[in-house]
Order: sequence, then C-alpha cells, then structure tokens
Amino acid sequence: MQLSSLVGRLPYPSHRLQRALAIAAIVTQAGIGLTGSIVRVTGSGLGCPTWPQCFPGSMVPVEHPEYATLNQWIEYGNRLLTIVVVIVAALCVLAAWRVYLDHPSRKRLVRLAWIMPLGVVAQAVIGGITVLADLLWWTVALHFLPSAALVWMAVVLLRAFNEGDEPPTPRVPRASRPVLGGLVVSLAGLIVAGTVVTGAGPHGGDPDVERLDAPIETLTLVHAVFLYVFLALLIVLGFQWYRARVEKQLWTPYALVWAIAVAQGVLGVVQYRLGIPEPLVSLHVLGSMLVIAATAALWCVTRDRGPVVSAAPATPRNTVGAA
Repeated sequence: MQLSSLVGRLPYPSHRLQRALAIAAIVTQAGIGLTGSIVRVTGSGLGCPTWPQCFPGSMVPVEHPEYATLNQWIEYGNRLLTIVVVIVAALCVLAAWRVYLDHPSRKRLVRLAWIMPLGVVAQAVIGGITVLADLLWWTVALHFLPSAALVWMAVVLLRAFNEGDEPPTPRVPRASRPVLGGLVVSLAGLIVAGTVVTGAGPHGGDPDVERLDAPIETLTLVHAVFLYVFLALLIVLGFQWYRARVEKQLWTPYALVWAIAVAQGVLGVVQYRLGIPEPLVSLHVLGSMLVIAATAALWCVTRDRGPVVSAAPATPRNTVGAA
C-alpha cells in the first residue's frame, strides 16, 4: 500500500511515453538476443568464466593469460546490456502501475508489464547456468528462447498501452482463428528448431565447447519445413481474409510478416550455402527477432478491445469513483 502511494506521486506518463517505453522494451529484448549471438560467433561466451562475477573476486574483466581482452569485453558488454533491459522493464512496470492507479480497470496492463522484469530475471538465471555449464549447447538454446518470448510479450504490451480492456472482439473470420494458432505454433517450432541447428553448428561461443552430435543437414531441413508451414499458413490466412473482405488496416501487418519472413528465409539459405559466416549468423538472429515482433503485431490486430481509456489521467470525478 505504501509502495502504491509512492508510485502515485509520480507524474502521469503521457501516451507518447507509454508507447516509447513499450517500444524500448521490444528493442532491448531483441537487442539482448542479438548481442548474445555476437558473443557466440566471436567465441566470447567464456570471456567471463564465472557468474554473476566476471572473474572470481572481480565483477569486471581483468587481465588473464587464458582469456583474450576483447573476448572478455564482448561478453561483459552483453552482461551490461542486461542492466539496460532491467531498467526499461522496471520503467514499463512503473508506467503501467501509475496508469492503473488512475484507471483501475487496467489490471491486465499491469500484469503484462510485470512479465518484463520477471522474464529478465529468469533470463539472467538461465544465462548464469549457461556459463557455469560451460556453454552446453542445450543451455545456450534455453538462454535464447526467453528473449524470443519476451519480444512477443513486449509487442503485446505495446498493443495494450494503445487499446482498452473490453472483451476481445474478433476482426477476422472465425475460420481464421485456428490458422492464427497454427501460425504461432509453427513460429515456435521454427525458433526452437533454429536453436537446435545452432547447437550442431560451428559457433558455440567457445572453441572447446561440446556440440550437438547430429547431422546439421537434417536439422536444417527440419528448420526449413517449419518455415514452409509458416508461409503456407500465411497464404491460407490471406485467402480467408480476401474472401471475407477484412478491414484494410489488417493487410499492412500481414504484408510486413510476409516481407520479413521471406527475407529471413533467403538469408538462411545464403548463410547455409556460404558455410555459416559469423556476420550472417547475427543478422539471421536479428531477422528472427523481427519475424517474432511482426507476427506478434499481426496477432494483436486481429482482435479489438475497444478504445484506449488511459491515454490521459482520470478526471477528478473518475478518481473519486476509483477511490
């Protein structure tokens, strides 16, 4: 109760600030996944061999004969970015909480905002386990997956800042609902399969890390099949929407998903044909984050929760009623 009083003393966040914080959450959550890939392809995963300290007795990199200075700072920089992610997540919670104090109907917004810091804590713990386990391939995969989920949830949070809390009303045909569900499932399979391919690939974060002993050609084929299913479901969705003459506003996010997914597929093929060069690996991870964000945005626009009611502080009358 006392904490709520402290939050209530904060200035009411403008609608522009609410949006900016949610967008920052998307960027930072995607950014931590991208910098993680840079750590991996540069072999810097054990640049800081302990956790939460970088070296025993030191939170920062120190000169060491077994660890190159550049690798240390690449890994340490990724850890520093986590601080930025935490700050942005905390600001999202404060903004949503402050909005809720003026608009008590916005409980869903607060719950969504809390997912950000809780997810970051889980991500940090998994990151620590990954380091302590000497970058076992499956721990590296587990380290990436929360970032993917948090990018999705950050997009949902952005949408929540821009809409109301009425029961969701579908803006698409009933037949599109299972297709949308299949689209999300195929995307999840695509991301998980991608982490398994990475586990068998050459970039493990350190030259001495044990890799997944499986044929990368077969794993890559499975990864590609999930992409084909994803694109096939997009085609079905587009056909359904065309026949139902859905709102024009839905076609922009739909086209965006198509453009990013196809570009990501082409990049994956080029990356594989060229022998998985380091820069393309990180670019492919960035593409994954963009596909997740675009698909989440598409998912969000397929239903309507009414107009946003918290763009401005409550009037004195509403405040009294809320009290």
